Amino acid sequence: MSELRAFAEEEDGVAVVEIVLILLVLIALVLVFKTQITKVLKNILNKVSSQSNSV
Repeated sequence: MSELRAFAEEEDGVAVVEIVLILLVLIALVLVFKTQITKVLKNILNKVSSQSNSV
């Protein structure tokens, strides 16, 4: 009985699985929205560089 309780209370593996699943979801989102992300970043960098020239 104590072995079953110790197994149920151990959550080390659960945390690793959760982190891996979150990383997989984030990678999938980046792959799906890759073109939109690059467009937004290019626009931001263009604005920063054009406004830095005026300063």
